[in-house]
Amino acid sequence: MKRYAKILSTGRYVPEKMVPNSYFDEILGREVDEWLVQNVGIKERHVMAPDEATSDLSAHAARQAMNRAGIDPLDLDLIIVATDTPDYLSPATATVVQAKLGAKNAGTFDVNCACAGWVTAMDTAARFIASDEELNYVMVIGAYGMTRFVDYTDHYTCTLFADGAGAALLGVDSEPGFLAGKRIAAGEFYDALGIYTGGAACPTTPISENNGTPRVRFVKKFPATFNSENWPRLVRDTVAKAKLTLDDIDFYLFTQLNVNTIKMIMGILEQPLEKTHWIMDKWGYTGSACIPMALDDAIEIGRGPKPGDKVLFCASGGGISMAATIWQWS
Repeated sequence: MKRYAKILSTGRYVPEKMVPNSYFDEILGREVDEWLVQNVGIKERHVMAPDEATSDLSAHAARQAMNRAGIDPLDLDLIIVATDTPDYLSPATATVVQAKLGAKNAGTFDVNCACAGWVTAMDTAARFIASDEELNYVMVIGAYGMTRFVDYTDHYTCTLFADGAGAALLGVDSEPGFLAGKRIAAGEFYDALGIYTGGAACPTTPISENNGTPRVRFVKKFPATFNSENWPRLVRDTVAKAKLTLDDIDFYLFTQLNVNTIKMIMGILEQPLEKTHWIMDKWGYTGSACIPMALDDAIEIGRGPKPGDKVLFCASGGGISMAATIWQWS
């Protein structure tokens, strides 16, 4: 029997602590609430507790997905965590999640394509399932703990980032679930936005920069229209790869950074807004976790895909890395 990956269930975790826009009005000494709502769509965001780490967010989301599918942690064959805020530089956060779940039969690895990580990991997991008959249940988690790296004196970044996790449990079917995937990148922007410390190129941050504390920062500008110029091309190429049309796609989910960009993309693609969903208004920007969180939220409130629907995920992240995948919902 030919093997195909399908999405069995989803889960998410949103930390308890909520931070409204008004908080930044106070610490920055100026009003940012109205600008954030009108230009980005963010009204509030959630921040993980001091005793939480990225692995904890991941484990919460994974448990919910497993509970919904009736799957025991021991049934998991592989855990993939997509994050650019890992618990440690080494080992992989996925191994920490395996321990916290008690999923001792699962192999593990991390994917770091910044905010494009979860979509890339879903593509990777689908291909593993198709080619390896020993893999029947794969947990794909997008997790983001970026508030640990936020400089709250930097008004360019501190209002955007939030924490959270989203997960999808993949299984095996005899009918195609995963239909197509495509990845592209613009590596010339590798030094534009990131956490530039802790690796071989920059083991430590100079003391002169924020007292040596690792932080996320915009280093140089990249085109403000980057996503609006590149997402439509990536979407069209992936749709064509699946031998579909844009109208065949029933549900679109994009990186949840800016609601106005999402609306613009849907207009460029000539698709109704009813075919998409956004969550940045209540959960801020959660990077590699944002698309699975948005998917889970849409399902929970009755706006998610129905059996037989074609679903497209499109993401971009620092680097700049981009990825898109198409799935048939079952």
